[in-house]
Amino acid sequence: MTIRKASVDDIPLIRDLTYKVWPQTYSSILTKEQIDYMLNMMYSESSLKEQMEKDHEFVLVYDDQEPVGFASFSLIATQVYKLHKIYVLPSQQGKGTGKYIIDELAKTMKAKGSTALQLNVNRNNKAKTFYEKLGFTVIKEEDIDIGNGYLMNDYVMEKKL
Repeated sequence: MTIRKASVDDIPLIRDLTYKVWPQTYSSILTKEQIDYMLNMMYSESSLKEQMEKDHEFVLVYDDQEPVGFASFSLIATQVYKLHKIYVLPSQQGKGTGKYIIDELAKTMKAKGSTALQLNVNRNNKAKTFYEKLGFTVIKEEDIDIGNGYLMNDYVMEKKL
């Protein structure tokens, strides 16, 4: 597997991967209306471009030549990075791809002097167990108002680097 930094030219690929992962990932815990709202809010071309231009670094993950996932992250405090997004195609899940992404990003962040990596995960998302296996622990709960009457009910998890 390989990882490469993504650019605005990769937004169509990121959107394609998102639409292959997101609805399936969240259909059991969010309504279709909330999924549609969040996809438009966070994954429209203009939103992704704004995230990239602001401070989020995106990476694409390849299995041989096939794009199989992506992630985004940014520095949120002195020595603390936040993993904003990590998504892997359903066909890749359970094959170590997610672990590979987090391990590679953690190495990069640690080399930049970071001491911790944080992320948010929906409190009903089975991915919480995956993150715990990789050394993340819950440090708090938060409910984030994302507009249109929707809340993200999340755990904030952290992994020491």
